[in-house]
Amino acid sequence: MPARLLTHLRHVDLAVPDHAKQLAFYTGTWGLTKVVEDSGLSFLAAEGSPEQYVVRLREAAEKRLDLVSYGAASAADVDTLAERLLAGGVRLITRPDTLDTPGGGYGFRFFDVDGRAIEVCADVAVRRHRTVEEREAVPVRLSHVVLNSPDLDRTRAWYERHLGFALSDTLASPHLGEVMHFMRISSQHHSMAIARGPHTALHHVSFEMRGIDEYMRASGRVLRAGHRKVWGPGRHLAGDNTFTYFLDPHGNTVEYTTELECLDEDTWHPHVYDCSRPEVTDQWGTANAMNELVAKESFNDPDRGVFIAPPV
Repeated sequence: MPARLLTHLRHVDLAVPDHAKQLAFYTGTWGLTKVVEDSGLSFLAAEGSPEQYVVRLREAAEKRLDLVSYGAASAADVDTLAERLLAGGVRLITRPDTLDTPGGGYGFRFFDVDGRAIEVCADVAVRRHRTVEEREAVPVRLSHVVLNSPDLDRTRAWYERHLGFALSDTLASPHLGEVMHFMRISSQHHSMAIARGPHTALHHVSFEMRGIDEYMRASGRVLRAGHRKVWGPGRHLAGDNTFTYFLDPHGNTVEYTTELECLDEDTWHPHVYDCSRPEVTDQWGTANAMNELVAKESFNDPDRGVFIAPPV
């Protein structure tokens, strides 16, 4: 495996037909803070995160995943990765250059094996942030993103080869075989997971809360606001994190979580967990049962935005 050059997940960018409705949900109900807005384009931060923004919303005719952005430690690492990807035959959208998004920085964009736009950047200005207080039920930071792929192992191999991701754990079913790979770029159990799905799409975006109490209070707030809960509250075995999943106004799955496991990477060996066992999907036994209907909620709409004009 090549030397790891990614450091962390920075932001996830979504395109939606009704920008105003989506913005009202993420700021008024979900708990993010609008930092920049300009004619159908909004940048939303998490109060406890130094990232300039963790979600970008863009108004568009069709819903799609515009971009997933990762950080690198330096501009030199950005250049090294761009050269490595070019040598490996990866299609670049842009070459390394100064960024004109909030906080600036230096980075580039490229397509992954499923046609998603990915960004890597460094030297982005740190946002003035703060400690999230006890009982304050707003996201501290972006936790992880999960992507649907029709070819689970091909996508896993691509991210291992080109971006230095490592496998933490796998979920498997006696009837379906492997259904999800949890992938890391640090000691955090996963910054990304790859889920088996019928088409390329966003599976879900997860937001880290201060603790169990704040996680439960936030989950209750979204329920009281009338938004659809998909699954939870519960606690996964892989990653040992809490979960409650909801649908945003455009049908994207979003998750509140906390206490995601940190690994000793020198000694960790990946597990294969049987997800047909209820204690694997939910250690607590408090969530609604995971079944085919619940799983299909996060298949999402096919992302027809792959391999077309790069997102703005």
